Amino acid sequence: MTIHIGVLALQGAVEEHIRSLRRIGAEAVPVKRVEQLGELHGLVIPGGESTTIGKLMRKYGFIEAIRRFAADGKPIFGTCAGLIVLAKRIEGGEEPHLGLMDMTVVRNAFGRQRESFETDLEVAGIDRPIRAVFIRAPLIKEVGPGVEVLSVYRGEIVAARQGRLLACSFHPELTDDSALHAYFVAMAEEAAASGSGAK
Repeated sequence: MTIHIGVLALQGAVEEHIRSLRRIGAEAVPVKRVEQLGELHGLVIPGGESTTIGKLMRKYGFIEAIRRFAADGKPIFGTCAGLIVLAKRIEGGEEPHLGLMDMTVVRNAFGRQRESFETDLEVAGIDRPIRAVFIRAPLIKEVGPGVEVLSVYRGEIVAARQGRLLACSFHPELTDDSALHAYFVAMAEEAAASGSGAK
């Protein structure tokens, strides 16, 4: 079965995610219309600017459509700003966007001294360290009881999973390492095999 993954193409690193997904054999397409969601086994919400992405999602009807997508058991992967879009709570009073993942996130958490950097990270479920690029990255301040912490950097949570929701603070698409994308595609394959996924 070919797994079809969409990358929400309202703003952010869309082409880079598509390249990473195609590199591991997934069928990847930019998503610009709500109607496309029905053809997908999984959805990536890329980095960019979370407030802008949230406004565009509201403008084009994606908020409720993606909530239904999640309710149908289809996996969603949020990276950097996409992590903020998934969160139930955003520190500082910003209204949540999708409000799907039981976590509190902090925008631009690494501060000006460390706005952009690269490092190797251990991620639960991946058998070797992966390369991660942090760009004015948010972090996960706290998680609810149903959320599994997948990776920590200097004591801060930078990747987590809640059921079929996956989120990370960094940009896996800006490296040649597709291990985290492969992890997400495996989530989509598992969901499709269980009866969730594209009709």
